[in-house]
Amino acid sequence: MSRRPTITDLAREAGVSTATVDRVLNGREKVREATARKVYEAAERIGYHAAPLILQRLRSDLPERRLGILLQKENQEFYKRFADTFGAKVRACASVRGQPNIVFAKSQDPAEQAELIYELGQRNHAVAATAVNHHETTRAVRELYRRNVPVFALLNDFAQGLRHSYVGLNNMKIGRMAAWTIYNTGHRTGKVAVFVGGSRWHGHELRETGFRSYFREQPKRFELLETLVNLETRNVTYEATLDLLQRHDDLRGIFVAGGGMEGAIEAVRERCDPAQVTMVVNELTEISSSALQDGYVTLIDSTPLEKLCGTLVEAMLDAADNGVTDEPRQIFLQPDIFVPEIL
Repeated sequence: MSRRPTITDLAREAGVSTATVDRVLNGREKVREATARKVYEAAERIGYHAAPLILQRLRSDLPERRLGILLQKENQEFYKRFADTFGAKVRACASVRGQPNIVFAKSQDPAEQAELIYELGQRNHAVAATAVNHHETTRAVRELYRRNVPVFALLNDFAQGLRHSYVGLNNMKIGRMAAWTIYNTGHRTGKVAVFVGGSRWHGHELRETGFRSYFREQPKRFELLETLVNLETRNVTYEATLDLLQRHDDLRGIFVAGGGMEGAIEAVRERCDPAQVTMVVNELTEISSSALQDGYVTLIDSTPLEKLCGTLVEAMLDAADNGVTDEPRQIFLQPDIFVPEIL
C-alpha cells in the first residue's frame, strides 16, 4: 500500500516551503492567491487529503452565487449525467463560490413545473429549466422576470420574450438530420414514423417540422405516418412500435425526437433483423450504444453536456450579476453525432 502524502511531499510538488503550505492549510497568515492556488493544484495531483480544505480557504472570500436548475426524469441516465455535470461545473467556478441547486420534476404537468421554476427563482440568483411550453410556465417566468431573476430555457424553448436565453441544440436542424439519415440510408421504399413527447415540447415540434420538411423537398420514396405521442416513456413507445410493426410490414424508418427510445429499440430488437428499420434516436446511453453497434440504430444525436453545462453556467453567472435582459438570445450548440464506426 502506498503511503499517504505528507506536507513535505506537498511542498516539494508545489515548489514552496513547508511553512508556506502550513500557512495555506491553517490560514494563520495571508498567502498570495497565486501561491495558494499552486499549492491546491499540487494537492490535487498527489492526492493530498486536505485538498478540499485548501480549496475552501481559496474560495472563502469569493462571492456566493446560487444557480438553480430544473430537470426531468430523475432516474433516466441522460438526466443523471446532466445533473452531475451541471453540479460539477458550478462547484468548479474559480470566480465565485458556486452553489448548485438541482431539482427534478415528477411529471410533465405544467403547473408542477411552473411551481418548481418559481420556487427555484426565490432562492437562487439565476434559474435554468427543461420545461414544457405552457401558459403556466410562462406565468412563472414572467413573475421572476419582474423580480429580476433570469431564467434560461434548456433543450426545449419556452416563455419566449421573457426567458433570458435558450441553450441547447438547433432542433429544426436535428429533425432535418434525422430525415437525411433515414432517406439516404434506407434501402427500400416504405413508411416512416416519428415519435414526439407531446405538443407542449416546443423542441420536439421543431424536430418534427424539420423532419417533415426534408422529406417534402425530396423525390417521394417514403410515406410519413401520422406523428405519434409517446409522453417520453419507454412503455408507451414500446407498445406503439410493436403496433407499427404489426400494421406496417413495410415500416422502413423511425425517428424518436425525444425520450422513450428504449421502448422503440426493444420492440425492433424483438421483431426485426438489424438494419431492416433505419432508426435515429437521441442521447448516447448504454442501451442506444449497444443498439447502434448491433445495427438496430443507425445514428445517435447527442447533447454535448460538458460544453452545454460550461456555457450555461458562464451565462447564468453573467446574468446573475447583470440581471434580466430585454434582448433574449438563443445559444445553439453542435450535437455530438455517433455512428457505429465511431464507438
